[in-house]
Amino acid sequence: MIGRLDEVVVDCRDPLALAGFWAQVLGGTPELRDPDWCRLQAPGSPLIAFQRVPEAKTTKNRLHLDVLVDDVEAATLEAEALGATRQGGVHRDTAGSFQVLTDPEGNEWCVVSPA
Repeated sequence: MIGRLDEVVVDCRDPLALAGFWAQVLGGTPELRDPDWCRLQAPGSPLIAFQRVPEAKTTKNRLHLDVLVDDVEAATLEAEALGATRQGGVHRDTAGSFQVLTDPEGNEWCVVSPA
């Protein structure tokens, strides 16, 4: 073993605004360390940090967050009211269902519900 996971870091243009969006999705209060770095410790979730970068997101994420919910459609509507954007329709299979969304900066994430 080399070490342990400390936090998940999201590159973004506006750390405080994006941490605020995710605080509404997951709970918790954004903690601004400096203008380029904000953290969010949501209840029951790993620490998520938001780091300012100069470039905008241009391609699909290679890593994304799955948010466990009771009702995929209801959670999707709530997320859209906060500024998320639905990507396609709900996917269903033997493992459960999920909806792909993007956050206000275009990062893909999913609301998921097991079967």
